[in-house]
Amino acid sequence: MEVTESLLARVPVGNLRVPRAEFGALWIEAERLNDEQTGSPDADWYPAAVAVTCRWLAGAMAQDGTGRRTLAPSPVTRRRVRAYEELIEAEYLAAEQLDVRRPDLVEHRPGWCEGIRATLRWAWRRAGPRPMAVIVAR
Repeated sequence: MEVTESLLARVPVGNLRVPRAEFGALWIEAERLNDEQTGSPDADWYPAAVAVTCRWLAGAMAQDGTGRRTLAPSPVTRRRVRAYEELIEAEYLAAEQLDVRRPDLVEHRPGWCEGIRATLRWAWRRAGPRPMAVIVAR
């Protein structure tokens, strides 16, 4: 997914607790790393998890399996609903238990649970470091 200035400008103010420019830089880097790994048999799922979480927080549109454009699904519960404050908090709480509830993800998608948790902790709770190293233009 291409992250554009207009897409970033439409991110609801209440969905982020970090500066929009820092969120945008993270999202762009996550999408780049995810694209690099597409199709790799030993892919690290961490960048994909960060990208999916950013898409949902931003209210981005995504293509489903049939090619239709719909809201990006939430990273844990996979609901196709626009992110808002109460729902983001509920998704954060679900993410904290994701590896316990879905141990198959730990085995088959290494980095997935950690990427979601790290992104929500940073962007929503502002309680951890940025999930990935990025250069933020000022």
